[in-house]
Amino acid sequence: MNQSNRSFAQIALGDAASLSRIVGRDGTELFAAVTGDADPVHFDPALAVAGAAGQLAPHAMWSAALVAAVLATELPGPGTTLLRQECAFLRPVEPGQCITATVTVRQKLAAEGQLLFDTICVNQDGEEVLRGTAAVLPPAQPAEWPCAEEGEEPRRRHGRFRSIVEEARAGAPILTAIVHPCSAAAILAALEIRDEGLVEPVLVGPEAKIRAAAEAAGASLEGLRIENAEHSHAAAARAVEMAASGQVQALMKGSLHSDELLGAVVASGSGLRTERRISHVYVMDVPAYAKPLVVTDAAINLAPTLEQKRDICQNAIDLLHSMGIEQPQVAVLAAVETVNPHMPSTLDAAALTVMAARGQITGAMVDGPLAFDNAISLAAARTKGIASPVAGHADILLVPDLEAGNMLAKQLIYFAGADAAGLVLGARVPIILTSRADSLKTRVASAALAKLVAMRRAGVKA
Repeated sequence: MNQSNRSFAQIALGDAASLSRIVGRDGTELFAAVTGDADPVHFDPALAVAGAAGQLAPHAMWSAALVAAVLATELPGPGTTLLRQECAFLRPVEPGQCITATVTVRQKLAAEGQLLFDTICVNQDGEEVLRGTAAVLPPAQPAEWPCAEEGEEPRRRHGRFRSIVEEARAGAPILTAIVHPCSAAAILAALEIRDEGLVEPVLVGPEAKIRAAAEAAGASLEGLRIENAEHSHAAAARAVEMAASGQVQALMKGSLHSDELLGAVVASGSGLRTERRISHVYVMDVPAYAKPLVVTDAAINLAPTLEQKRDICQNAIDLLHSMGIEQPQVAVLAAVETVNPHMPSTLDAAALTVMAARGQITGAMVDGPLAFDNAISLAAARTKGIASPVAGHADILLVPDLEAGNMLAKQLIYFAGADAAGLVLGARVPIILTSRADSLKTRVASAALAKLVAMRRAGVKA
């Protein structure tokens, strides 16, 4: 998708454009790194409480920069020169809030070829956080540029999600139940993946709350089906019922807790349970690694048994088959690469390796125990004299337990700059789990993965 601009003559009084972004810690840290404003009030809760706002307060200029982004990317668009910007900061922006910046053409100055805009930023509750004006010189000629992905900086560009999304765009969007989308962030997430041509959302939850959330987000629900349900529990039950009866092909978490949705999925008689244990996968785009990397399970199974690890492993393998990887390489992780009877994780790893050799795990090369460095670095494996077809080439990292997986995934995200798309597998339909901190790129990638899984189960080739 490309960005296009509009010249002075193509713009009329009253024309408007908006952008919505969630205030995340990553964005705050990057803003501080670029500007040099590392005031601890932006990061340290203890110091922030003593500040004027009484809480963590992201940079005020973050909202002003969002206004500039609307002008530069939407209206007038690429090639715009910002001449001046005036703004009043009306209330602090809080971490996790969804901020919508809107610019509206107030005046056209033909002699100077300039445009004057009214500018406003509101949070997800419709409260104004910024109001002001801006003057710009619009581009002289129409042009198009490739879209930059949200939150992406040049040194972190690796783009492995792009091929996944492009592959998933083939075929019609899949019907997806958005379960209890009763916040502005949940509504915007549903609309974003719809606009990418991946899903056709069905909003399941209290209709009045859904419409109020859409209004707060400044979003239109025109053309979207709403399946009314009294509360979050009822929404989860109704969405599961729709999936079991084939009315939808995937589920996506809205603003309810993950346990509430997954509890409805695994409940006796839900119709979505299979012989497999459900499990979570992070499909990670790590700049320092040559290919996508799956970490499983980092979100659902606390201390899986050997039998459960077999299911977790097979779920991840089947996902990579859906992504077109015919023979994934699975590294079963432990703290060491040798079997130690006092370390149960090494015993499980060895057993899983044998199970794969005997056909109890299919469609992949499985080896373990392997320490993390040996799994992803061929040089590290050679240094230790490890002869393994998986060492240094792993597609899947099967972790010993949830704590290890969660820490590993978050270290890759925060220290290694990885993007992480999340999906729940093992049920009869894929389940998209998102959080408010997810970037647009990872939300779209999660939806793309769900569509690939759904298409494979339906026998449709991407």
